[in-house]
Order: sequence, then C-alpha cells, then structure tokens
Amino acid sequence: MKNTPAIVAFAAAALMGAAAHAQSFELTSPDISPAQPIAMKHVFNGFGCTGENVSPALEWKNPPTGTKSFAVMVHDADAPTGGAGFWHWVVVNLPATMTGLSQGAGGAASKAMPEAARQINTDFGAPGWGGPCPPQGRAPHRYTFTVYALGVDKLDLPANATASLTGFMVNGNALGKASVEARYGR
Repeated sequence: MKNTPAIVAFAAAALMGAAAHAQSFELTSPDISPAQPIAMKHVFNGFGCTGENVSPALEWKNPPTGTKSFAVMVHDADAPTGGAGFWHWVVVNLPATMTGLSQGAGGAASKAMPEAARQINTDFGAPGWGGPCPPQGRAPHRYTFTVYALGVDKLDLPANATASLTGFMVNGNALGKASVEARYGR
C-alpha cells in the first residue's frame, strides 16, 4: 500500500470540497449585523416601540442545486411566549431566480415583493415585516433571519396558514438554509 497517504489525502480533499460546497449557501444583509444592534429604522412602531418598521434588505448566494423557490423567515426565540418564540416575517414562494429582497420589501404597500410571493401572518396578526419590539429592561433578544432553498416551486398553504404551519412546510421541503442573527433590546 505505497499509495495509502496519497489516497487518504485525496479522500480528505474530496470530503472537504463537498463540505465546503454544502456550506456555501450564504445569507447577508447590508442593513443588519451580528456585531451591531438592529437600527431603529427596522424596529416595530407600536407596543411602546417607536421605530419605522422597515424590513431590512437581505441578500443570498450559492443556493443548493435543485432550488426551485425560496422562503424567508425571521424568528425571535427569546420572546416570552411560553417557548414558541415570536415570528416577525414569513415570506414564501419567492422565485428561484431571486438573490435577495430590497429594504422595505416587507411593507404592506411595497411593490418590491414579486407577484408570486406570499407574506404569511406574523405573530403581530398581519402579513409583512413586523420589526423587533422586545419587553423593556430585558437583555437584548436574538433575531434569526433565515432563507430556505426549497425543492418545490410553490408551497400549497391554506389561506389562513399560520407562521408555525408554514415553518413546518418550509422545513419539510428545504434543500438547505442560511441564517444571520442580529440583536435588539430596549
């Protein structure tokens, strides 16, 4: 077995290449960062918060092969809801040709959302972006922004689909996902 080190090196390189490809799906934002608190522009306007409630821009690249659509979900796992967390934005049926959403796309009157897309009711009770507004005086909450690459063109959801049902269907059809986390407290 003279070639054993070469075979091991080749196998290791192949595995690292496969792992790097599998992990290449990436989500970024020019508006949010793990190193900075979420800006007031994106904070909810209500429940004692005085933000502008503008959805942040999101950009993604290198989705998995076979992606037919995307979904975006924003969740606050730190919300004091008895363990369910709080859904701040849920968008499905984004075409596979998309590489992101522009700032403000989550607004009710926004024309930036593709026609095929559907915004699901958040835990605020309405579709569209609902910015952070955690209880005052607590540690900053973590807001996880996730884009999912789906293996279906469209999710067949009932008209009254909840964010949790949508999340179940999204995860059941996901080929991959990419996330970025940001924080906000008051």
